[in-house]
Amino acid sequence: MKKSSSHFQSKSEFRLLVTESFSGLIEFKKDENQTSFNDLVLKILPEIRKYVNQRLKTAIKKGCFSKKKYKADDFIDQLFITIYDNIEEVKNENDFYLWLFKKTNELLDDIIVEEEFDDLFFKNIDDYSKPEWDAMQEKYSTDGGGDLLLIEELDDLSYNHNDYSLNHVFVEDNERDLLEKLDKEISEEKIKEHIDLVLHNLPSNMRIVFYLYTNQKLKIEEIAEVQQKTIAEVESILSDAKKAIQRSLLNRYSSVDD
Repeated sequence: MKKSSSHFQSKSEFRLLVTESFSGLIEFKKDENQTSFNDLVLKILPEIRKYVNQRLKTAIKKGCFSKKKYKADDFIDQLFITIYDNIEEVKNENDFYLWLFKKTNELLDDIIVEEEFDDLFFKNIDDYSKPEWDAMQEKYSTDGGGDLLLIEELDDLSYNHNDYSLNHVFVEDNERDLLEKLDKEISEEKIKEHIDLVLHNLPSNMRIVFYLYTNQKLKIEEIAEVQQKTIAEVESILSDAKKAIQRSLLNRYSSVDD
């Protein structure tokens, strides 16, 4: 949990970089200078690439397509074209960051067809015992091993990266004592692994909203714009995701509440 403030700072700095790049991209396109345009785009895509990798990882694990069918560069290359062809849609520089996520979502959604959500996991999340959680974790970790990784992504530090922590899940004042107990009993790595496991089994809209809120530090109203949902819908989705993770942590690590 100690990394949160520095991570937020880096996200803020990156968002500022994207915002400040907008005017340069507009000028390069007016001048038909695609080389300089592409060079500038390359500087503003690392966080978008992480987002693409995150969704590809989940899609591969869920069997939506084989590990060799797509790689992040397929989507990034298409995003270059999309940005160049459509950047005039952006009204001002402050809208550019969210617009990038919206266009990335559209590209991914055109390809990733998620299987029907099995609501048994969500409905029964209170009933899983610690041994059952441990077995799910073992299977998830095994299935997520080297055989499922995209070979082209093995050297990409953004692959399989998340910054999930208890602070993302327990946010109310009356939850602080429980948060502190869990934090003392469970390692940071185990917390990340567990949250990743639960999110993997939740509906895609919960995964995306939680990821954008925690990893990308987008505000509720910004996520609503990216996901083309109402603010109330996003708040409800985020709340459901947090409650599912909370309940699963308590069930798996119930001894910390004794």
